[in-house]
Amino acid sequence: MRFARRVVAPEPGWTTTADVIVVGSGIAGLTAALELRTKVNKVLIVTKSALSSGSTVWAQGGIAAALDPSDTPEAHMHDTLVAGDGVCSESAVKALVTEGPARVQELMDRGARFDTKDGQIALTREGGHHADRIAHAGGDATGAEISRALVAQLEAVRSDPGIEVIEHALVVDLLTGPSSADGVPGPVCGVTLHVMGEGTRDGIGAALAKAVVISTGGIGQVFRSSTNPAAATGDGIAMALRAGVQVADIEFVQFHPTVLWLGSSARGQQPLISEAVRGEGAYIVDARGQRFMTDVHPLGELAPRDVVSHAIVARMAEDASDSVFLDARHLGEEFVESRFPTIQARLQEHGLSLARDLIPVAPAQHYHSGGIFTDLVGRSSVDGLYAAGEAACTGVHGANRLASNSLLEGLVFATRAAADAAHRVEQRDLVQIEPEPRAGDEGLLPAATRAGIQRIAHAGAGPVRDEATLAQAHDELSDVRALGRFSSAQTAARPQTAEWETTNVAQTAAVLIAAARMREESRGGHYRSDFPETSEAWRTRLSAHLDADHSLNLTRVSLEHS
Repeated sequence: MRFARRVVAPEPGWTTTADVIVVGSGIAGLTAALELRTKVNKVLIVTKSALSSGSTVWAQGGIAAALDPSDTPEAHMHDTLVAGDGVCSESAVKALVTEGPARVQELMDRGARFDTKDGQIALTREGGHHADRIAHAGGDATGAEISRALVAQLEAVRSDPGIEVIEHALVVDLLTGPSSADGVPGPVCGVTLHVMGEGTRDGIGAALAKAVVISTGGIGQVFRSSTNPAAATGDGIAMALRAGVQVADIEFVQFHPTVLWLGSSARGQQPLISEAVRGEGAYIVDARGQRFMTDVHPLGELAPRDVVSHAIVARMAEDASDSVFLDARHLGEEFVESRFPTIQARLQEHGLSLARDLIPVAPAQHYHSGGIFTDLVGRSSVDGLYAAGEAACTGVHGANRLASNSLLEGLVFATRAAADAAHRVEQRDLVQIEPEPRAGDEGLLPAATRAGIQRIAHAGAGPVRDEATLAQAHDELSDVRALGRFSSAQTAARPQTAEWETTNVAQTAAVLIAAARMREESRGGHYRSDFPETSEAWRTRLSAHLDADHSLNLTRVSLEHS
């Protein structure tokens, strides 16, 4: 499978410089930027939309940390490792749970206000947790509150010449230094970016830096339906691959079990019914009104998400139904209105109420445990490039993310990445180098192909997979990708935002399908009906990168060396 080394784009018409560039404005990107500004002279933040529109805004449930005196980091680590199904990086998990409480306190010091009870942070429980350790804000608007606090911090220093923010800008590709003799791209030294209509500059520009931090979020738009916003087009993974960077655990996709079912024709971002609703006591029932999760797992409806999603898919197949139902009617209208105001408002748009109705739900893509392969301080396999948040693969989540660990991961590892990048800049271990054009093909796909790509990815690499569906998806996607011609000579599409995003969606989908075919077992978010058992031989991580001939190379990586 041959990949383009860059996307078709005009030559940059303007240039800016910084010590470090941060791409993305979710919890990881904003945290990294705030930390970096205290340590380096110039930070550039590039975000696809407004500064306040990162993926973090959509997080409902909360942020997990051992904040209660009766809880411990060790207990949190145990639950994380169990959910990760044997392929977590234990050192990464240890960093997460031990540093997590302090990072949450720092978040509060920056102005985040969590819900309280009797003067203390109100903690609740979600799937896979054996203790109440989920802090939430605004009932079910935790991400929005965290984003508000971090954006307010940045807005307060926006007049600082040491911070530059470019909004409404898509990073098109990473810039790299001189390639090796065998054609492997050199260190990352900046980005090319396209500022859209509402941005501060026109057209394609180049931003040069000593380091780049990618915090671009997830891959939801690779699939037909997802809880992710429209901007989640797998940009970080695709641009990293084109620059020769390793990615890992791409096959581990978390499908949230309780996403509002709006019919078979529904596309794009779908309304999420937070796991916190089940944490407060809601049930999952089938078409006959019967609970079934209690027969599947000791934690019932609060089993890890992959267990719940697979059980729902099985029950829907058994009943020939398009959905199951969430029953929260016994919780009472007053409690539901105060605890889940955001969810209630979304449901009311569709004529439904948690307090009065059975809510039709089905699994949909929600979170990606894979991403750019990083070490414990966010360094990627290519010098100068860091990653944090959902775009990164730290090894914390393993095969299946434990509920509400994602916001914490963004906090902890963005802080670590910022500290390391700043130290290396200060020590001149990272210096500005001049970018050189990358050898290899260019590629660009028409935006009109995106719906087909999403259909292919959902059919082949959805909650339940097998060799037949994956092989068909590979063949169909290969036909679609051929439309991009992957040649600098000509292309079937104009270089513009929708085409660049569609190309990223296609490349991310191709890596996902290849990794899912190679992992012949079932583990966490990766379920193969033709290999339904977990295999000890596959208790490894799976990394991917482009070889010198631009073909995809998949390699097993032992947990001890990840």
